[in-house]
Amino acid sequence: MRFLPDRQTLRVAVVGFGYIGSCVGLTLADLGHDVLAIDSDQALLAELASGKFRFSEPGMAQLWARLAGSGRLQVTADYADVADADVVIITVGEPVAGSRSSLSDRLNDVGRRLAGVLRAGQLVLLKSTVSPGATRRLRPLLESGGLAEGTDFALAYCPERLAEGAALQQLRSLPVVIGGCGPASAAAAAEFWSRTLGVPTVTVATPEVAEMIKLASNYWIDANVAIANELAQACAAFGVNVLEVIEGANTLPKGSGHVNILLPSVGVGGACLPRDPWILWRSAQEAGVRMPVVEAARAANDAMPQYACDLIGSELARLGKSLAGAVVGVLGLAFKSNTGDLRMTPVKPAVEGLLTAGAIVRVFDPLADEAEVKAVFGLTPSADIDGAVEQADCIAVLAGHRQFEDIDYAALAGRVAAPCLILDGRMYYPAETVASLRRLGFAFRGIGW
Repeated sequence: MRFLPDRQTLRVAVVGFGYIGSCVGLTLADLGHDVLAIDSDQALLAELASGKFRFSEPGMAQLWARLAGSGRLQVTADYADVADADVVIITVGEPVAGSRSSLSDRLNDVGRRLAGVLRAGQLVLLKSTVSPGATRRLRPLLESGGLAEGTDFALAYCPERLAEGAALQQLRSLPVVIGGCGPASAAAAAEFWSRTLGVPTVTVATPEVAEMIKLASNYWIDANVAIANELAQACAAFGVNVLEVIEGANTLPKGSGHVNILLPSVGVGGACLPRDPWILWRSAQEAGVRMPVVEAARAANDAMPQYACDLIGSELARLGKSLAGAVVGVLGLAFKSNTGDLRMTPVKPAVEGLLTAGAIVRVFDPLADEAEVKAVFGLTPSADIDGAVEQADCIAVLAGHRQFEDIDYAALAGRVAAPCLILDGRMYYPAETVASLRRLGFAFRGIGW
């Protein structure tokens, strides 16, 4: 059976209209395809109905505003119209609970719901991050409605690999990894991504290979950042600049590329890096394999917000000030530079550590939603940088937003409580900028320099 019609415009159902589902659904609709977006989050559906778009990915709100009334995008909680789709893309994943175990309840629920509405000839793609074997575990749930994978419908795993802040551009350029449950399913998935997004595809032997590729990628990133964070602390102890060390180390050819140590920061956050290594860790543990590097990397990265707090305290002490009672203006609250995303942001425990130590904390992020800042941090954000740093003993720049690149520190020098410390948690100021700050009377510390 052929699993994709020959017509140019396809009908695509996206199950799960969260961050990834929105990226995929809006992009496909923008390319002219008819998209049915399904989500069980009634609050999200109400927001969308009122014209509000909660995700801060650059360009997405504009896409939503343009497409919402176009007829090419329908958002609902009802699965009934899935039967009309040519392709079903599942972007509901398996979150990690406090036990570090992988929960499959949501994915299983989607499988059961789809089983009742699937029709012959459809292509089903699982795109969220899942534990190894999840695609094959989904298969019998989908088949419980009477259809057979490979004969009546196709099923493949195609991991999401987007970097927040560049997701819409990467959707149209990054190669898509494909692990089909069989050759026909893999071929149908490859044809879909090539036809719709025009991107290269990388077909691997099984869904399990594709599932492991996603987990391996984020395991590597998390462990690499942990190396950078530990290296930063060692460099600080020896009085050398970690940025210089990393730049020099990364010139060494190794394998098919070079040594590639990433950059240290106040910590790791977001929906993926704090979660995905634990999915791999738990799955390996269930298979009798220990992964102590996952544990060590997660511990190293989770310790960075408190390290930043301690660094502020020790540097203020050098200036004859106590962290208790000090005013700290925190600039940048998101987990990643140039986004307003506060999901699992390491800035939250950093702020909590400062408050616990008795500091007076003011916060500002030009990209984050004010209501979300209040909900996550329990603080009302300042209206601007000036308000956040008024009479501050420390300015902590904890997200490297482009809006912070042109901060007029000469103007701020008259607003702060001199001597004032600048803590660079993610801007990576070059040596000439640091020298300029010191000439203005600021003290300076970075993470590892």
